Amino acid sequence: MKKKPHLPLWGLLVPLAGLPLALYASEPLIVVKERGGMSALPYYEALNLQPRTNTPAQPPIPTPQVPATPADEATMLPVRSAKLTPGTVARRVIEAPGLRPFVVVGDDEASQAWLRRHAASLRERGAVGLVVNVETIQGLARMRAMVPDVPLAPVAGDDLAERLGLRHYPALITATGIEQ
Repeated sequence: MKKKPHLPLWGLLVPLAGLPLALYASEPLIVVKERGGMSALPYYEALNLQPRTNTPAQPPIPTPQVPATPADEATMLPVRSAKLTPGTVARRVIEAPGLRPFVVVGDDEASQAWLRRHAASLRERGAVGLVVNVETIQGLARMRAMVPDVPLAPVAGDDLAERLGLRHYPALITATGIEQ
């Protein structure tokens, strides 16, 4: 004689199976790659969705205004990154597919010597440079003269240091690693 599944237990298991999906239903959709196709907008328009009435209206996000005359680099200086100092960088692997190679340097003797040694390689790789510690426009110009085919820009690097776990420079960051 075959036993029939216990109905109350079965009735509990079916809703529990959908619980993981329900938990993620409120997560925002993130599009990783656009592969073309047709827009789904007509389907959403056909639903005639109305705004939620129980949530307060969100104020519009202000759009930053672009100044009529862009600021020159001299007004951005000095650039100081408290979390980055000249020093030794241990080589390590990262996974950042598609990342354009870039260097993190400062206006100091170690960075200048490093730039001179690696100028040809940086140019061949199409690297760009972030100067994270520089006081004057003259210091920036001196560094640019060392690697004329590598664009260098003054940039505060504390946020970058946090994200990459970087404490020292000069460093080369590529899609596959961080090295000195």
